[in-house]
Amino acid sequence: MKPSQPLCVALVGATGAVGEVALELMARRWGRAVRVHALASEDSVGREVSFGRRSVVVEALSGFDFADIDFALFCAGAEVSAEHVPRAEQAGAWVVDNSAQFREDPAVPLVVPEVNPDALADRRSQIVANPNCSTIQMVLALAPIHRLFGIEQVVVSTYQAVSGAGKAAMEELGRQAVDRFNFRQPTPTIFPQPIGFNLIPLIGEIEANGSSTEEMKMVRETRRLLAAPNLPVHATAVRVPVFNGHAESIYVRTQRPIDLDQAHAAWADASGVEVAPDAEPATPLTHATDHDAVWISRVRRAADDAHGLMLWVVADNLRKGAALNAVQIIEALWDARRPAAGATH
Repeated sequence: MKPSQPLCVALVGATGAVGEVALELMARRWGRAVRVHALASEDSVGREVSFGRRSVVVEALSGFDFADIDFALFCAGAEVSAEHVPRAEQAGAWVVDNSAQFREDPAVPLVVPEVNPDALADRRSQIVANPNCSTIQMVLALAPIHRLFGIEQVVVSTYQAVSGAGKAAMEELGRQAVDRFNFRQPTPTIFPQPIGFNLIPLIGEIEANGSSTEEMKMVRETRRLLAAPNLPVHATAVRVPVFNGHAESIYVRTQRPIDLDQAHAAWADASGVEVAPDAEPATPLTHATDHDAVWISRVRRAADDAHGLMLWVVADNLRKGAALNAVQIIEALWDARRPAAGATH
């Protein structure tokens, strides 16, 4: 969807993994209907980043004037958002924040456009929060099931690619793969333990209840996105030696008996999801990477349980898990004329 009027966007974190994908998506979806300011830290000022067939020179985030910006898309960390999102909002820009900084703020909508678009109309600020990457792909798969049968419990194990931790993490995996092939002991710097040919069952810090911060993001955000504040969600988040594309093994228990034909029909009608054939299970490399859709496969009943459903879900965590979802939020807001409709830059 192209905006119907010229759009001015400031992209914070333009040199990062998510920022690069956001630039590519905006160029492909909007073309010359948008003017982009690429913002980053002082170390990146003067670099050029690709915006379709054009190049954009990176500007310094510190001191940038957001006064003429329609939307500010933040693809940096929570500390950056805590410092700079308020001044972007105060300058009049609408902000879509990809960090965890505002996800639990009741005044800030947490939105997956295919799941809870009405949340965009129920807000008390000009900030919209992008959910966690693993949460986004899970709720896209689960929302049609929740509408049909009512979900009463979710158990999920994630297999999360290193791109979720940024470019440096991808480089670390590459170095450690070479080290292993050359019989050298790898030295971890980004992750607490070697990730090359290894699994790390801890993402983030341990909270008081024994779960990690990544796991609790999935718990809290899933409840909010599905409007089910007491929904039991049990998550185990694992980092795996995959460059890009998150995978999830999900067990769902429903309030009403599951009809698999109805479930497949609901997914077929849903936007943003695809179901892979039984003989072709979806994988991060073959189905997720560089694709917009969330892929569902290995759909089956839990053994001898008419209320139990098991499925495997993969998605590109840099696209629908981050940049694409944020771009779709901007499109939804702009299409509804929630910003000042007459502004041109």
